[in-house]
Amino acid sequence: MVVGLRWLGASRDYVETWHTMQDAVKLIANHKGAEEIWSCSHAPVYTTGYRAVDNRLVARLPAPTVVCDRGGETTFHGPGQLMLYPLLNLKERQIGVRDYVHALEQSCIVFLQELWGIDAFRHCGLPGVWSTQGKLVAIGLKVTHGVVYHGMALNIDVNLDYFAAINPCGSGLSADRVVDHAAVAQDYCSLAEVWKRCLLAEL
Repeated sequence: MVVGLRWLGASRDYVETWHTMQDAVKLIANHKGAEEIWSCSHAPVYTTGYRAVDNRLVARLPAPTVVCDRGGETTFHGPGQLMLYPLLNLKERQIGVRDYVHALEQSCIVFLQELWGIDAFRHCGLPGVWSTQGKLVAIGLKVTHGVVYHGMALNIDVNLDYFAAINPCGSGLSADRVVDHAAVAQDYCSLAEVWKRCLLAEL
């Protein structure tokens, strides 16, 4: 199955992007729209899943908060973070959610290891992709009528001060970013360039 690829640009409004995803998913579910992988970065915003698990460490977060329809706890999205939103019909592809999450994690692990030599891995019992310094990739999903949306957030050079206000996955561990790894220091590139490299790596 052919999947379209779309770069939405930087500093995209989160709520607008989320609602546009919902519209696209309805079309895909009704076989009136094509599967796509979207990518962008967002203006600073905290998002939390529909169960609204409160993992804040401060009384007032330093950016707006949006309660959306994905699973998962509160996380941060902002400049310097690459968002990947695959809009895929898992039902027709006969892929279970657990296998899909595993594939997302594995694609990021391979990408980070092969491109920058970062020792990325899964953390037992916690979603996403990690390094010894903290969480590099957050994952949050929603499946409706067999179609999955939302996706992954890869920290490239995002301001980690925003993450100091929350507890990633309730783990007590820190957030990490690609640019702070020694192997990356001489090979830093823009979000758009990272997106191109993701495509070349078939992420």
